[in-house]
Amino acid sequence: MQAVRDLLAETWHATYDSIYGVAEVDRITSEWHAYDRLRERLDRPDAEFILADTGQTIAGMAFARCPNGGRVVTLHQLYVAPCFQTQGAGTALLDEICICFPKAQSVRLEVEEANQRAVEFYRRRGFVRTGKAASLSDSGGQTLEFEKSL
Repeated sequence: MQAVRDLLAETWHATYDSIYGVAEVDRITSEWHAYDRLRERLDRPDAEFILADTGQTIAGMAFARCPNGGRVVTLHQLYVAPCFQTQGAGTALLDEICICFPKAQSVRLEVEEANQRAVEFYRRRGFVRTGKAASLSDSGGQTLEFEKSL
């Protein structure tokens, strides 16, 4: 579990320090990626928690839920360590999430508007923007909502 927390902290700092600031990223990662929160995700029967690894190092992770055998998967997390980005790990994780829920008809997610690398990643994989929501943090920014039919 520590390796997952380390991956999340590294990825969040690389992505969000310039958006939220180091102190806010520290606060978010310590709260959102605490052991009990990660453990709770692992134990959910309506969810998938997937790791991409090299055999020695965790390269990325994804977490998605599809409550009540529903038709819509919500992708809550997809993070790839900076040194593994652009090497296919994110695409592989996303593809795996999409096949984990065979009855689902679509995948939804939110991404921070200022995180343009992620916005472009999802657009290149067929996601379409469907709206805006409040920021994931208290920064006052916006998140963009995306959806893709399966």
